[in-house]
Amino acid sequence: QVQLVESGGGLVQAGGSLRLACETSPVTFNSRAFGWFRQGPGKERAFVAGIGKTVTRYADSVLGRFTISRDYAKNTIYLQMNKLQPEDTAVYYCAATLALTDDVRMYGDWGQGTQVTVSS
Repeated sequence: QVQLVESGGGLVQAGGSLRLACETSPVTFNSRAFGWFRQGPGKERAFVAGIGKTVTRYADSVLGRFTISRDYAKNTIYLQMNKLQPEDTAVYYCAATLALTDDVRMYGDWGQGTQVTVSS
């Protein structure tokens, strides 16, 4: 069973930064692509960023502000979020898939989610 454990959420003022982490097993880390998604109040879950072996992909709304990366020593996927805005407030989820995509339906394994709240 694939396990994805997220951490790093919290409360931050607009313009601030947070780094989310998603830790998994070595087998999963080395065999899957990963995505970060978010779900705000009353909204559908939406793609934020994804990473394959070497390729990354971002939603237009976060391009230039968020960076996704892999740490091979820690089997962890990070999402560095800078210049946060109130509209970034959501529960953020890490997910695993076989090949990098922004299609939420292609992700079969999910973490528990971590809350990010940005105050104005």
